[in-house]
Amino acid sequence: MTRLQAAPAAPSPAEHGEGPVWDADRQELVWVDITAGRFRRATVSPDGELTEVGAVEVGGTVGVAVPVAHGGWLLGAGPGFTAVTADGEVRSLLELAGEGGPAQALEGRPSGTRMNDGGCDRAGRFFAGTMAFDERPGAGALYRVDLDGTVSRVLDGLTISNGLGWSPDDRTVYLADSGAAVVWAFDYDLGTGEFGGRRPVVRFAGDDGVADGLTVDDEGCLWTALWGAGQVRRYSPAGELLAVVDVPASQTSSCAFAGPGRDLLVVSTSVHGLTADERTGQPDAGRLFTVRPGVTGPPAFPYRGPLSGLRQ
Repeated sequence: MTRLQAAPAAPSPAEHGEGPVWDADRQELVWVDITAGRFRRATVSPDGELTEVGAVEVGGTVGVAVPVAHGGWLLGAGPGFTAVTADGEVRSLLELAGEGGPAQALEGRPSGTRMNDGGCDRAGRFFAGTMAFDERPGAGALYRVDLDGTVSRVLDGLTISNGLGWSPDDRTVYLADSGAAVVWAFDYDLGTGEFGGRRPVVRFAGDDGVADGLTVDDEGCLWTALWGAGQVRRYSPAGELLAVVDVPASQTSSCAFAGPGRDLLVVSTSVHGLTADERTGQPDAGRLFTVRPGVTGPPAFPYRGPLSGLRQ
């Protein structure tokens, strides 16, 4: 097993950093700050230096951002979908029926739902999951935005619908449910966007942390950020542990391959939920971290459907 150490990158820390993806057309890294409602962008130099080049205040919460083939970005934000143009204009597209912002308190925590992680398949469909603010079991779901703008629910009964990625042959889609601390593999039909039979790839317990964001490298192996453990781990499709990346921030939230050669693994982190003492002991928490693991990964597939007329 290989052991690697990630180093902090230059962009300023986020409160709840998540969802880095590589926008190959713009040659930019994109990520979000969930609780700050902020969408951020950076360039990546050939030697792996990150330079932030822009940020957009979306408001509310932002769970995921992906590039759009004809320009701009599509976000899972608040209780639905939002577009951001290349000029930074923000436009709400659709609030999901049955989803909503903080609605009522339960033991001091709001019980509404919000958008969380997601991604696009090679055909250009956008998938984004939801979770309850109070993280109650079974309240999360996964939605698909099809190429004609139709939005449908693909999976329900999830707790924290999280990292999403496809195998290089597009026959398998991986989904992390952080509430259940498991990464699932589903049979996948690229022609229809349908999920088939599922099986667990990795289950986590104890000091492992829980499965958060993930990516799949060009060799078909999974890289999974482990919230609470300060690690990203690489697994074979059969669930064999192959490598560990240590990160000096316990709340590791997601990862993606970026840069001109797509050989730089970028890891997002968060200070969300840390005590004052833990924040003091983790001065770089909330930053992006980078490491070169010796393999490459694909860029983010762009959304190829319309941005007007999304409908359920």
